[in-house]
Amino acid sequence: MSEIKTGSVRANGIRFSYLEMGDGPLLLRLHGFVGMEACATAHYWSREISALGHEVKLIPPAYVKPYVKRGSKADAEAISEAVTRPTMRFVPVKSADRQAVLVLHRTRDLLMRQRTMLLNAARGHLAEFGIIAPQGPSKALELIAQLQEGAHEDLPDVARTALPGIGTQLDALARQIHDLERQRLAWHRQDEVSRRLETIPGVGILTATALAASVPDPSVFRSGRQFAAFLGLTPRQNSSGGKDKLGRISKMGDGYLRRLLVIGATSVIRRADTNPSATGAWVRSLLASKSKRLTTVAMANKTARIAWAVMVRDEIYRAPIMA
Repeated sequence: MSEIKTGSVRANGIRFSYLEMGDGPLLLRLHGFVGMEACATAHYWSREISALGHEVKLIPPAYVKPYVKRGSKADAEAISEAVTRPTMRFVPVKSADRQAVLVLHRTRDLLMRQRTMLLNAARGHLAEFGIIAPQGPSKALELIAQLQEGAHEDLPDVARTALPGIGTQLDALARQIHDLERQRLAWHRQDEVSRRLETIPGVGILTATALAASVPDPSVFRSGRQFAAFLGLTPRQNSSGGKDKLGRISKMGDGYLRRLLVIGATSVIRRADTNPSATGAWVRSLLASKSKRLTTVAMANKTARIAWAVMVRDEIYRAPIMA
């Protein structure tokens, strides 16, 4: 069993008791509320502690970092300093149901990366013998199956016997991914927020379920811009002396959500020429003076703002009318 350490620290004239568990988060207790960093297992402990009648405040790790020093007691002081800040923003606690949906997403993402690795390995091995598979996963699988049937007789037997193992793993991954997608689709159909998010251009079932599960309370963000900043889709500011200097996007927050939004924005950009809506006109005007990649990120930012409005207002997306 992990060792449990206890102690107390003082911050801003307030004394906190802290509890440190070996594999769990560092907990701070004061007058009925418990503060902790939003690290691994933090949402589980938040649900458990809330069930005991305590208020739980989860602090984003990035907001704790400026106060951190070395040692457990110093970490407790950092969290206590952060939790007492009047402008501190806290992380909403996710329910077990929404965390389960995120497990579906993370597992699928892992399996997709493993699938890509296997496909690249098969293509690379075959290319060493001058055998090139057409683009697409199905074409690579067809080629592996042809090898098992005796195609490409000049391929050495040792290589021929090794490659079917990759094909077997690819088949198993395909079945697992299909099962995960079936479960995700079932959750999407019964979740109202996810269904509303799917009405946004560039937001499919994958992105809709990820957003609905990752953002249990969109009202913690004051505006769509703040939500986009939370996802790292706004420029990093390096301003001083009254001069605004905007750099590249900050890439803060959830990289998985940001990636899904950028991929969805790419599909919107590709269809911009045939899109008669105001969004299509906005994209075309931006493409006239900016690069495609910059326009794609700008579209992802816009999509994030729209998603926040859809979640907060409990409405479906309505395309803006051309002026």
